[in-house]
Amino acid sequence: MWIAKLKSFGGGQVPVQSLAVAIFILTFFPCSVRAQERPPLYHTITVQSAITPPVAEYILKSIEAATKEGAQGLIIYLDTPGGLDLATRDIVKGILSSAVPVIVYVHPPGGRAASAGLIITLAAHVAAMAPGTNIGAAHPVSIGVGGKGMDKTMTDKVVNDAVAYIRGIAKKMGRNADWAEKAVRKSVSIPAEDALRLKVIDYVATDIDNLLRQIDKREVTLAAGKKIISTQGAVLAAREKTFRNKVLTAITDPNIAYILLMIGLAGLYFEFSNPGAIFPGVIGGISLLLALFALQALAVNYVGVILILLAIALFVAEIKVVSHGVLTIGGVVALLLGSLMLFDAPDPAIRVSFDVLIPVVVLTSLFFVVIIGMALKAQTRKKQTGPETLIGVEGEAITDIISHGQVFVRGEIWQARSKTAIKKGSRVKVLAVDRLRMNVEEIN
Repeated sequence: MWIAKLKSFGGGQVPVQSLAVAIFILTFFPCSVRAQERPPLYHTITVQSAITPPVAEYILKSIEAATKEGAQGLIIYLDTPGGLDLATRDIVKGILSSAVPVIVYVHPPGGRAASAGLIITLAAHVAAMAPGTNIGAAHPVSIGVGGKGMDKTMTDKVVNDAVAYIRGIAKKMGRNADWAEKAVRKSVSIPAEDALRLKVIDYVATDIDNLLRQIDKREVTLAAGKKIISTQGAVLAAREKTFRNKVLTAITDPNIAYILLMIGLAGLYFEFSNPGAIFPGVIGGISLLLALFALQALAVNYVGVILILLAIALFVAEIKVVSHGVLTIGGVVALLLGSLMLFDAPDPAIRVSFDVLIPVVVLTSLFFVVIIGMALKAQTRKKQTGPETLIGVEGEAITDIISHGQVFVRGEIWQARSKTAIKKGSRVKVLAVDRLRMNVEEIN
């Protein structure tokens, strides 16, 4: 019927063959043009830090955005020393349930995927590394309660749980589960070429273009089923962190969180000891709130927090109690121990660096020592105003003082009393001031 209508178009002068050719071109050619105009799009993100909750949020939101915006996949440039277990598990769950392929590329040369980075790489639909990178060292480590190491039973439980978890991920993604177990039990680490040979990863690629060429037409298994990756002529769109995520990532760095905590405590202490200074209180309050947010996102040992607070209390007590420096020394020791124990973290990457810890402890201790010294000096300084400044001052009796009389002191006439009789014109010394009356004695 529709052919008959086309024949009638233009008075029936259009040949049927020409119409058929036109229909074919109009039907298929625009589609091919559209296909050429829309090369496969891949989102890219860069993770070059420890794995913390803000980093996990960044990765998960990037997976969600790639799905919503019709990208063919998400490429993660990864370089991490490790991170928090809960944040890592959130990332793994997000990758395994992703509707688009997630490609983890350990990059740049010299980078690594250690500990939590190994688990994330194993969970990826495509795992690749650049030459000169390494992967492994996933043995779980914990300081334990109070800064002590875990006992053997608890250590075995933690290690066995980590082994079961990493083996499950490796088997699901078709990777070397036996080597993954060694990475947990023995903390082994291998370079990119060995990782490829042992089937820990899928590719070694010199750069992203080389990787895209290698993975073209690769079949991957997503949560919804199998999919063929197409990367020919792929367009890469870098997805930057939001300002909020940048701030959260910065303050959840253990070194930054620790510095903010020290600034917050010092600022509030200065404000309370010098009411009305305002600026130290404002800076201290903001820093302390940011530090508290960071601490609740990190693995914090609360014994360390208590020791730091005890240190501040000892510094304050030094002002009230003359201990000849004993309380100050105790405060410095408590501050150092609390700082060492503050982060009960499985990786050195999410503990305070000694390069930061030692200078901060020294500067904080010096700050409190200086403030304490100023306070003690102010307390022992001779008063310059008030009745107390008259004690010990000499004057002259302007009347006979027999129990009561008057004296002239510092240009003023005062009522005076004395336990002994004093003649008019005698030199006297002030012993005490009781309201508007002086207790005096004669100077022999």
